[in-house]
Amino acid sequence: MAEPRPTKEQMKQFNAGIIAEFRDNGGKVGGPFEGQTMVLLTTTGAKSGKSHTTPLVCGQDGDTRYVIASAAGAPKHPAWFHNLRANPTVKVEAGAETYDATAKPVDEPKRSELYAAMEERMPPFKDYRSRTERTIPVVLLERA
Repeated sequence: MAEPRPTKEQMKQFNAGIIAEFRDNGGKVGGPFEGQTMVLLTTTGAKSGKSHTTPLVCGQDGDTRYVIASAAGAPKHPAWFHNLRANPTVKVEAGAETYDATAKPVDEPKRSELYAAMEERMPPFKDYRSRTERTIPVVLLERA
């Protein structure tokens, strides 16, 4: 049986801790993300216009990083994905580097290829896919 999903406030607190750890340690974090390549993705709120930063595991496709809008298999896309669809200009923090990028959702068959690569690296992504009926988006972060 799947564990209950954390509340919005619990996720906000969890993410704040990951963001602080990421920034304090040059992009390295521990816990469930120990050894994973991560980025901090800052999007502009679709309605609010405010900046929102989210820690995400990322993959690499050539010279371009990508992230997956899994929301841990929730039935709806995560808020950051909704934001970047409205405002595709994003900020990416990767290790000690920060750069502007354009977020571009990936079409099939490339989406499935990149998602499978992430599943190999981080098996929980297999569970995320099985928990939802939606197609989980993969997003390229193309350096501006």
